[in-house]
Amino acid sequence: MRGYTYTAEPGTNVARARGLELPISPKKTYEVLNAIRGLPVERARTLLEDVVALKRAVPFRRYNQETAHRRGIGPGRFPKKVAKGVLAVLRNAEQNAEYDGLDAERLYVRVAASGRGRIRTASMPRAHGHADPWNEQTTNVEIVLAERKEAP
Repeated sequence: MRGYTYTAEPGTNVARARGLELPISPKKTYEVLNAIRGLPVERARTLLEDVVALKRAVPFRRYNQETAHRRGIGPGRFPKKVAKGVLAVLRNAEQNAEYDGLDAERLYVRVAASGRGRIRTASMPRAHGHADPWNEQTTNVEIVLAERKEAP
């Protein structure tokens, strides 16, 4: 993931932030970003904070094999580690929007994209002098906030 996947049209007010090679699951990140895409920033932040506090589950639409159903949403989970990572990127985008002079009340999540990052390799010692690979996946997260146009 080099650069941003989203290029803004000239004259639009957007604020962007990226988290590179975060040590979180790409599949769970996909589901969390689907849950916050299109939401106002306040609601997106509240949703992520509720997931961290285990109050609200994230609906899993794609990667939901053997996932328990939650009341009102169907198959869902509480990806706490992912929610913390995405929340950090969202707060960074909010601060960028404030620095750029955007109206915080009208901001919404326009783009929420992720991609697989570099795989960190390590090894785990085993019996009789052997070692097994112990690889950790990383994820690149991109969030773009934009101002909603006022209704005429």
